[in-house]
Amino acid sequence: MTDIQKNIATVKGRISKAARDCGREPASVRLVTVTKTQTIDVVRAAIEAGTSIVGENYIQEAREKFDTLNGLQTRWHFIGHLQSNKAKYAVRMFDLIHTVDSPKLAAELDKQSQKIGKIQDILVQVNISRESSKSGIEETRALELIKAISRYPNLRIQGLMTMPPFFDAPELARPFFKALRVLRDRIQAKLDAPLTELSMGMTGDFEVAIEEGATLVRIGTAIFGARL
Repeated sequence: MTDIQKNIATVKGRISKAARDCGREPASVRLVTVTKTQTIDVVRAAIEAGTSIVGENYIQEAREKFDTLNGLQTRWHFIGHLQSNKAKYAVRMFDLIHTVDSPKLAAELDKQSQKIGKIQDILVQVNISRESSKSGIEETRALELIKAISRYPNLRIQGLMTMPPFFDAPELARPFFKALRVLRDRIQAKLDAPLTELSMGMTGDFEVAIEEGATLVRIGTAIFGARL
């Protein structure tokens, strides 16, 4: 086995164990393999090693990878900050966009999706930690944004996404993961709409995120090593 194969197998094993340990089905949590800065050959190797979801952060970087590897059996998720002027590229490439955080971006994604006859699945990114350095809608405005997006015929909201502050101790991230789950449950009850996905948790804290309800964990370092 290659290092990538071993690492993916190890991460999937940890995901399964974390899910079982808190009484969840392992299949309820999916691995998003974060491939930013990785070469096309490395991404190909990851897909061949069992990556069913590729997560990309930058449109320009993703375009070449997508055009080369799109025939392989994987899904493509956009997990980075998305500018409205890149929406037309995003809807062409990505099955799920994790980072919708403004009415302007939602409107452009709907417009571009209509042009190609696509219903675009999205997540709403919430800045639970209220850090000025992070993207995402404020928690208090999330319901308002979701109501606005729900009026767009070519967008389909699947759930919420967040990034907690960076901590050396995973347990310190737990309150932020829990807050996103509680917010999701509250919005779901008010709108009577299924918001099934919670995208949260990365290499350093994904097991805690799973305990708090994550359905999508975004992992790169544990698979490819630290970026230089």
